[in-house]
Amino acid sequence: MAHDYFAGNPRTNRERMLAGDLYIADDPESERIALRAVQLADAYHRAFVAEGMSAVSILAELVGDLGEDAFVKPPLFVDYGENLRIGARTFVNYSLTALDVAAITIGADCQLGPNVQLLTPTHPIEAEPRRDKLEAAKPITIGDNVWLGGGVIVCPGVTIGDNSVVGAGAVVTRDIPANVIAVGNPARVIRSIEP
Repeated sequence: MAHDYFAGNPRTNRERMLAGDLYIADDPESERIALRAVQLADAYHRAFVAEGMSAVSILAELVGDLGEDAFVKPPLFVDYGENLRIGARTFVNYSLTALDVAAITIGADCQLGPNVQLLTPTHPIEAEPRRDKLEAAKPITIGDNVWLGGGVIVCPGVTIGDNSVVGAGAVVTRDIPANVIAVGNPARVIRSIEP
C-alpha cells in the first residue's frame, strides 16, 4: 500500500469495518469469525441433508438472530453470519448470499426466493484506494412481510419497506417504500399494493 490511509487513527481494521468506515480486510479477528461462519454454514448444510429440520440449531449459532419459526434452506453463504438477523416466520429459499460486513436485517414473515443476494460491501470508485484493497459497507434493512423474488440483488445501504414485493431478477439500488411492487434493473416501483 503506497499511501497510509489510517495515519493517526489507532483503530483496528475490524473497528473501522464495524463503524462503516473504510478499512482493509486483513484483521485477524475478522478472519477468525469469517472462517467460523464458513464452517458453520457447511455444517448446517450437511446436517440439514442428514437430519432435516433438527439442523436449525446450527443455523441459530451461525446468524446473529434467528426469529421463531424462521427457516433458511441451505446452502447459505455469509461473510460473518453474526451481522445477519432473520425475523420470525421468515422463509428463505436456496442459496441466499448475505454479505454481512454491515448489518443485514430481514423482518418477520418475509419470503426470499432462491439465489437472492444481499450485498453490504462497497469499494472506492477511485482506482488507487481500490487497488490498495480499501472497502467499506452499508447496512441493508428489509421490512416485515416483504417478498423478494428469485435472483433479486439488494445493494449496499438499501431499505425495503414493509409489505413490498420485488420481482424476480430485480437489482435494488435505492430504497423501496412500503406497500409497493418494484421490478427491473435498476428496480423501480410500478404500482402500490392496496389493502
